[in-house]
Amino acid sequence: MTDSDKIQTLPLPFLERMKEMLGDDYDAFLKSYKNPRTYGLRVNTAKLSCQDFQALSPFPIRPIPWINTGYFYEEESRPARCPYYQAGLYYLQEPSAMTPASRLPIEPGDFVLDLCAAPGGKATALGAALNDTGFLLANDISTSRARALLRNLELFGMKNMLVTDEKPAKLAQRFPAFFNKILLDAPCSGEGMFRKEEALARDWTPEKSAELSDIQKDLVLKAADMLRPGGMLLYSTCTFSPCEDEEVVAYLLRQRPDMELMEMPGYEGFSSGRPEYTGTADTSDSEIALSLNAFNPEELQKCVRIFPHKMDGEGHFLALFRKKGDSLPP
Repeated sequence: MTDSDKIQTLPLPFLERMKEMLGDDYDAFLKSYKNPRTYGLRVNTAKLSCQDFQALSPFPIRPIPWINTGYFYEEESRPARCPYYQAGLYYLQEPSAMTPASRLPIEPGDFVLDLCAAPGGKATALGAALNDTGFLLANDISTSRARALLRNLELFGMKNMLVTDEKPAKLAQRFPAFFNKILLDAPCSGEGMFRKEEALARDWTPEKSAELSDIQKDLVLKAADMLRPGGMLLYSTCTFSPCEDEEVVAYLLRQRPDMELMEMPGYEGFSSGRPEYTGTADTSDSEIALSLNAFNPEELQKCVRIFPHKMDGEGHFLALFRKKGDSLPP
């Protein structure tokens, strides 16, 4: 597919919204679709150090500057064919997609939940950070995807972990206020991956994005209810859609006043969240509406947006929450 063909696959309503969102940056954003996609891998530090991997890597790599265990590689290297990949020494993952797990501060002994974990890119990062301590529950509602998830975690040599294929509602019933750290990489419209996967662009509609927003709001409430006081929740998507990003963040802050947004370790290519996209559809209930004064939309600037014209990667969105209260030990 030529560069012009790739741009022509982008839906017009999507382009119109991005032009409104980005303003003067829009032309640079559009030109980024003509650039080749980037390729990345993340070293499994549960098996070896980054220094050791750099010394033995049979193909050229260079560090991903905002991921301390991540490296770029060239497409022609084909690292999936390398025996080191089959030995679980590294995981192949798009560079921006490595960011959420890297911004959730895992500590030894944490009880950690990856709520929508398949195929395992983020779960393997969380497990490696635990370093054989604590407990990791990796869940995916699909049984077939959960099997692939289990294979990747086993390949990485993860211990103290459990893989489930449960509905989030059932997990919330079984694990109220249980986890110290939770990652919710929510199912989304995938706008940030349009350059990488043109089929996502062809299937995209504004209505699909709105439907996913409802699912995400339900998931983020379930995740918050499974978080201990003092615990942290990282919400992420690979879309630019405000109704799946800032609106979901605002919804959680309105519905759960014990949750607060936190700053994340920055990088020069990161963009701030957009306070103007707070959403109003979820405020019809009078009781919720009365609580709006407690929510400051400017807090949304603590969210992180990743754009392909500012970073060597695809699009992503991140928000880090903390549940108020004293931290409880595992």
